[in-house]
Amino acid sequence: MRSLAGFALFFAFVTASAGLAGAAERLKLATTTSTSNSGLLKYLHPVFEEKHGVKVDVIAVGTGQALRLGRNRDVDVVLVHARAAEDKFVAEGHGVNRRDVMYNDFIVAGPKKDPAGVRGMKDAVAAFKKVAGKKALWFSRGDDSGTHKMELRLWKAAGLGKPSGGWYRSLGQGMGNTLIAADEKGAYTLADRGTYIALTAKKKIGLEIAIEGDKKLFNPYGVIAVNPKKHPHVKYDLAMKYVNFLVSPEGQKLIGGFAMEGKVLFFPSAGGAGGN
Repeated sequence: MRSLAGFALFFAFVTASAGLAGAAERLKLATTTSTSNSGLLKYLHPVFEEKHGVKVDVIAVGTGQALRLGRNRDVDVVLVHARAAEDKFVAEGHGVNRRDVMYNDFIVAGPKKDPAGVRGMKDAVAAFKKVAGKKALWFSRGDDSGTHKMELRLWKAAGLGKPSGGWYRSLGQGMGNTLIAADEKGAYTLADRGTYIALTAKKKIGLEIAIEGDKKLFNPYGVIAVNPKKHPHVKYDLAMKYVNFLVSPEGQKLIGGFAMEGKVLFFPSAGGAGGN
């Protein structure tokens, strides 16, 4: 039975897509806000839709919520970035045919004044300890997204568990809104590089990169079809057309060619980084 939250989101995307021209078929995709905020999906989907005569209805939420929509049978396919949660989703029988699609990396964005003194540090865990020690303002997405899950792993590695206090604020927002809020208040935040580049290119934020380059900040994305054996009503054939498009030479070339101000936002990885 669909959850109330699932129905609310379902209604939201139906309303948002009401202006689209009628199509023979529609595919429902749940994905992370980073793929939407960066502009990647608006760049990719017209190619897929024209090729297959399909409209893709996008629900952009955190990875945790996207996977819950898959479990609740509210979508046909998910595109997310939290490998442990993805593997659990597949192991529980909710998803099939997971494929690596692309990757970028996480960065910590912060104010130019750098009140915690972490700019240029290469050890993300050490930098997190320093931010907490200085009680420098930190904005967390707090939305069970892949970015939020990574942030919590780093805080745990820093020996801080889940931080609390006036310096630490959990927003419950997507990546774009969190970066904009952090910029307005002079806070640090963990972000995927693609969304950060997209917002800086559009001059929506003035935050600078404080921390980057740590291998722990690797950020792979995977696409998973919802399992038709467990959820028979899903459009599995369409979902697999979408999966195959993303990992095809054409889809991978498009992903690698998506750039802003000369900066590539996502790097194709089908059959490459991370394995399936």
